Amino acid sequence: MILYHGSTAIIDKPRIITAEYGRDFGAGFYTTGIKEQAVRWARRKAKIETRKGVTAKAVLSKYEFDEKNYEHLRVIHFPEPPAEWLKLVCGCRSSIDYHHEYDMVTGKIANDNVGETVSFVVQGIMKPEDALERLKFEQINNQVCFSTPKALSYLRYTGFEEV
Repeated sequence: MILYHGSTAIIDKPRIITAEYGRDFGAGFYTTGIKEQAVRWARRKAKIETRKGVTAKAVLSKYEFDEKNYEHLRVIHFPEPPAEWLKLVCGCRSSIDYHHEYDMVTGKIANDNVGETVSFVVQGIMKPEDALERLKFEQINNQVCFSTPKALSYLRYTGFEEV
C-alpha cells in the first residue's frame, strides 16, 4: 500500500511523535492513503509556518507498507467510526498520556466537523450513541497511525515531492 505524509520537511526517517496533544490515535507517525489529503496537510502546515515568519515549502513524503506485515503487528482497523473508534479517539484526544495496546491504528480522521462532535463527547455534552448517529452523515477521510517503533520498521520511505 502507498502512504503519504504531508509536512514542511522531507521525512525520510519517520519517528513516533509523543508530545502533541489531541491526536486521534495518540502518539505515533501519521500517514494517509489519500494523496490529496496529505497535500492539504502539507500546504496547511506551510501556511502556518509562513505566517510565523518562517519560509516553508509544502512537502509530500511517500512510503510503501506491505499489508502482509499486519500479521506481525497488533493492528486495529476502523473502516467506519463505530463505538470503539469513538472511545479510542476520545481517550487519545482527552489526555496526552492515554496509551493503547496497538502497533498500528487505521481508520477515519476526526476533521473539524468530526472533531467538534468528538469534543462534545469528551466534555460530556453529547452521548456517544448520539455522536455516532451524527457521524454517519460526515464525509470522513482516513489515516494510518504507526504507534510503535516495531510498526515503523515495516514502513519504507520511497521519495518526496514539493507540492
